[in-house]
Amino acid sequence: MPGAHIVLGVSGGIAAYKAVLLLRLLRERGHDVRVVPTAGALEFVGKATWEALSGHPVHTSVFEGAAEVEHVMLGRSADLLVVAPATADLLSRAATGRADDLLTATLLTVTCPVLMAPAMHTEMWQHPATVANVATLRARGVHVMDPDSGRLTGQDSGPGRLPEPEALEAAALALLARAEGVAAEPKPAPDLAGRRIVISAGGTREPLDPVRFLGNRSSGRQGVAIAAAAAQRGADVELVAANLAVPAPPGVRVTGVETTAQLRDAVRRAARGADVVVMAAAVADFRPATAPGVKIKKVAGRPPAPIELVENPDILAELVADPPDARTLVVGFAAETGDETGSVLEHGRAKARRKGASLLAVNEVGPAVGFGDVANQVTVLDANGEIVGEASGTKDDVAHGLLDLIASRLGGVGGA
Repeated sequence: MPGAHIVLGVSGGIAAYKAVLLLRLLRERGHDVRVVPTAGALEFVGKATWEALSGHPVHTSVFEGAAEVEHVMLGRSADLLVVAPATADLLSRAATGRADDLLTATLLTVTCPVLMAPAMHTEMWQHPATVANVATLRARGVHVMDPDSGRLTGQDSGPGRLPEPEALEAAALALLARAEGVAAEPKPAPDLAGRRIVISAGGTREPLDPVRFLGNRSSGRQGVAIAAAAAQRGADVELVAANLAVPAPPGVRVTGVETTAQLRDAVRRAARGADVVVMAAAVADFRPATAPGVKIKKVAGRPPAPIELVENPDILAELVADPPDARTLVVGFAAETGDETGSVLEHGRAKARRKGASLLAVNEVGPAVGFGDVANQVTVLDANGEIVGEASGTKDDVAHGLLDLIASRLGGVGGA
């Protein structure tokens, strides 16, 4: 979307210097950018810098340029509003609808997409108040990025670092492209209206003792994205959530579980009468044969006792062999890595034929691939291991791509 009108909000954090680089990147793309800093932001980067690089006057208060009613003018003309960095204070004020400066007043007038990139110390990002504010904003449709993990102010390190300007630019351009597509085409009908969909998400944990567990790297983001997309498309959604690293989306019922056995029982209960079951959770293949009721102690000079593992039930295979409802479409996920015996796709094909699910979404996983707040790519196979579709991009893009395939198959399954 070249030549878009972008409002760049900057709140008062030390990461404001990255917003200067983001401004330059957006301007080099040909976009018209109006910078709206808070008073605190000007303590880190001065007004002259913002005005020189944007080519526009810069104000922080609704009383500056009052004749133009600037917050309304900016809100009506904007194609995208980006806040980077978004401090804990800014997130709090936005979540509660305050309008005590030009930036927060503009946030109340825009109808365009809003992207917020938080940056703060780890303790502030993980504080229950901030977690609640982020959940509120996301529930209203605001796109709130997760911060990066890394070096913070001083010697601190952890989640709370503002993503690099190139990552911020990519997220902003993706939102612009999506908004342009929505504006160009009529909004599709809710193609999953009247359907019941059960989705598992997250990663199961098998206790070793009261404080330790065997787990995996799944954050639950992809399953949560599928649940959110299905609800947007009219479905009645139940999410079976195993240790999610992200909030569950609004508008869905949530059952929390921890272990594979708990997830198995919850999915089978929820799946009675369901049109679709999507097994997106990363389920542990094995669990300790025993889990003592007290913490396993470390004894100097003595090696730990070996841990005997036993196999967990194969929930996906069980659902295929003995579905709670004969008409239920069963969809699985296969997180794979290639090795000397075969590629990701070859392992996925073998699993598809072995499991027998109606659809199996195969994706490669590893460091910075698949798991976490990164892009995803899936190849969808049928029960014979044949490719029937692909989806890639953000977790939301993959969710809608998979639901397109599911919706196309529901006609032959039954239901409304």
